[in-house]
Amino acid sequence: MSLLPTAVRAPLAVLGRDVQVPLADGEKVEYAALDYAASSPALQRVWDDVAAYAPYYGSVHRGAGYLSQLSTDLFEQSRRTVAEFLDLREGDQVVFTRATTDSLNLLAGAVPAGTRVFAFETEHHASLLPWAHAGLAVTYLRAPRSRAEAVAALDTALAAAPEGPKLLCVTGASNVTGELWPVAELTRTAHRHGARVVLDAAQLAPHHRVSVRELGVDWIAFSGHKIYAPFGAGVLAGRADWLDAAEPYLAGGGATRTVAREADGSVAVEWNTGPARHEAGSPNVIGAYAIASACRALTEAGWDALEAREQQLAARLTAGLAEIPQVKVLNLFGADSARVGVLSFVVEGWNSSHFSAALSAEYGIGVRDGLFCAHPLVRTLLGDEDVAPSECGAPEPSLPGERSLNAIRVSFGAGTPDEHVERFLTAVRELVTDGAAWTYRNEGGRCVAAVQVDRGRRAG
Repeated sequence: MSLLPTAVRAPLAVLGRDVQVPLADGEKVEYAALDYAASSPALQRVWDDVAAYAPYYGSVHRGAGYLSQLSTDLFEQSRRTVAEFLDLREGDQVVFTRATTDSLNLLAGAVPAGTRVFAFETEHHASLLPWAHAGLAVTYLRAPRSRAEAVAALDTALAAAPEGPKLLCVTGASNVTGELWPVAELTRTAHRHGARVVLDAAQLAPHHRVSVRELGVDWIAFSGHKIYAPFGAGVLAGRADWLDAAEPYLAGGGATRTVAREADGSVAVEWNTGPARHEAGSPNVIGAYAIASACRALTEAGWDALEAREQQLAARLTAGLAEIPQVKVLNLFGADSARVGVLSFVVEGWNSSHFSAALSAEYGIGVRDGLFCAHPLVRTLLGDEDVAPSECGAPEPSLPGERSLNAIRVSFGAGTPDEHVERFLTAVRELVTDGAAWTYRNEGGRCVAAVQVDRGRRAG
């Protein structure tokens, strides 16, 4: 009998929980969504909140009518809800964006000229690439093999850095291994050297309570679609000074305080300060409201209960995979390192694309395979791993002269029922022991079932 309270054992209600999907043999099963790290399903409550607001949709910040004023109030209340969710400091601001990638590109454009950026090669491309793309000097740090090594490597790099503004960009939880990074320790180290810190919380915010005040980071970025909210919206929150001093991210209505025609025919512009400076155009009020609704739902569900239940699922998953000798789980900091509900692995004798396709076609399980938009990290983790060839190949292109590399990622969260994890473990064991029940071929870049070879076995 479980000692955990009922609230811990029960998943939150999400859209698509009862969706039936076809298998290769024509039968249908309930879909097991285990790709939360890419996009989590929307919470039913979030969807209901958005549906209730939809008839009252109106323009934001511009209109005198009732619906416009209602929408403006809703939009600005959503900003306050997000600020409370993140435990921001007085003076911090919340800017609504399209997603984490958009948030970090916005910050990259606001960083003062001459800033040197520091990032571990383990970052997702969204937090690895915007800085050089914006013309900033970047120091890429090697993948550490422990949390202490990460802190020491940053300390050494910052001590050797030239004078001038500095910025560390670091993830809160890896989108490949799920491992938690020592954000507070890295932040203290960065601040000791006069560097600022932006936290990529795309994989952290859906799984853990996040306090900007306690972590000490200067900015934080995350996406709505990772935190159980639909629609294309995200958040960049934190210190106002660099954002207010920078040129607006986009030029247009809303970002301007005044625009006047000059005598010489030119146009003089006075830009807004605060969030409006970087939110030009009609804002995505529904996206912002959906994020705020998800923030409220997670907070009210109780982080202690949510984290306890997720750790229960994670322990079952890791223990189950550990019983299968052919499975190798990928990690940076060791097998016992703390992680959120994200785990990647490879299977001896299998190409990961082939294995993932079999999970889908024969068991109705959705996972992710490839390099997960974190190519340097996955290549480091795979190292000399012998990746099996397959007629399906890998979805990610390899470097010139490099053999194909790919892994399998399983991820889950507050909406995942226990049965989906159990079905996944059963499927992995059966595929490793018995092989796939179908042959597979490459079709338009996707690995799909072709010919059945064992009609006696189907998804359990």
